Amino acid sequence: MKIVLDTNVLVSALLTRGGPCATILDMVLAGALTLCMDERIFAEYERVCKAPRLQLDPASVHTVLGFLREMAERVTPALLGSSLPDPDDRPFLETARTAKAILITGNLKHFPVKLCHPTRVIAPSGFLALLRMQR
Repeated sequence: MKIVLDTNVLVSALLTRGGPCATILDMVLAGALTLCMDERIFAEYERVCKAPRLQLDPASVHTVLGFLREMAERVTPALLGSSLPDPDDRPFLETARTAKAILITGNLKHFPVKLCHPTRVIAPSGFLALLRMQR
């Protein structure tokens, strides 16, 4: 299954081991899910995860980002005709739409259904519930 992770999901996964976001990241790292991204997304992952205010372990960040860079499916997204409440979220929706992937975010309000359709945008806990129902 193809997914796009909003940066807040990646950061939550690195901060809170054992939570829904960490479970999803672990599935990506295990190869059970295909992470899709473009260069804009990866650049944001790097910038945010290396921010001193988060106090993330530099070695863990380096390892995870290295793996994501190597293993993620690279997407050249088609640009959206509409805008989102936060313009910084465009790369995530554009990549998910082009890749026909599910966009997983902790900020659902940033991705109004009427602007995102037909792309499925879902919270981490909702995504895990979806996976349980599919089994």
